[in-house]
Amino acid sequence: MITAMQWADLDSSACSVARTLAVVGERWSLLIVRDVFNGIRRFDDLQGHLGIARNVLSMRLATLTDGGILTKVPYREGRQRQRHEYELTQAGRELVPIMLTLMSWGDRHRPGGDGPPAQATHDGCGKRVRMVPVCGAGHVLPSAEAIALEPGPGARTAEPPISGEPSVPAPTPDPDPYGVQASLV
Repeated sequence: MITAMQWADLDSSACSVARTLAVVGERWSLLIVRDVFNGIRRFDDLQGHLGIARNVLSMRLATLTDGGILTKVPYREGRQRQRHEYELTQAGRELVPIMLTLMSWGDRHRPGGDGPPAQATHDGCGKRVRMVPVCGAGHVLPSAEAIALEPGPGARTAEPPISGEPSVPAPTPDPDPYGVQASLV
């Protein structure tokens, strides 16, 4: 487990969270991903549904496309010029559990007066879906306190070292590093 001092010794620019937020961390970005997932795929429809400025939507769509989250698919209606609609890539679809987790957190910590505005359910049985952390051995982790963060193979010591200690050795890679699975309530 990394202690506070060891964490401070690591180079924060080599952070997967920071690299991810560079693509999806702006407020409109995840709302666009949410809408595309829910079937709103054309520029004008996204702009109208979100109430976002056209220039901001253009920039966010470009960032999400360049970042491999969305892909452009050409379409043409009648004699109109060719346009594009957007679809989630595999990387974009892998954001869905993250959005469900954010939605669940918001339902608990930022509730509206009338209850949740949407509920994720399993198509197979109709039960509500909840996102829980699961380790590679299948253990459901009850809280964040049950999770230990360790340096990965891409960890680097910050330059110059803050504490003067040697760089952190890289651990053996986990064959299943993404242990979050959907579970039915």
